[in-house]
Amino acid sequence: SYQRFANCYRCFYKLQPEMTRSIYDQFVSQLQTSIKEEIQEVKDEGNLEVLFNSLDKIVDEAKNREEPAWRPSGIPEEDIRSTMVPYLLKHRSYLQKVLKEKEEENRKVAESVLAGRDRIAELQQLIQARKHAWQ
Repeated sequence: SYQRFANCYRCFYKLQPEMTRSIYDQFVSQLQTSIKEEIQEVKDEGNLEVLFNSLDKIVDEAKNREEPAWRPSGIPEEDIRSTMVPYLLKHRSYLQKVLKEKEEENRKVAESVLAGRDRIAELQQLIQARKHAWQ
């Protein structure tokens, strides 16, 4: 308040009360401007306007919801379990699917390798037979 400001600078206030009032008004004006700029800078750096808008959207959507929102039970183990188990089950099914795909791919590659070995064995026998026939 102006009274507190004047008490802090009592000697100056007694000599020039009008000047003290002017200095106080300038100080308050510059302080307000500085605070507004600082708040705007924080909003810009943190992208707060977008976040506040999304928060408002979430609040609006929650008003239309009939079932109660999730609240922690107070037992951290149960809370994390209720959150993580569905995620982990989904991840496990994904990993099982990938495993089956890789096993099928490996089976095809193994069949290809065995077919290639059989072909090599046939060619070696053919080479041996032609070698004996030539000799």
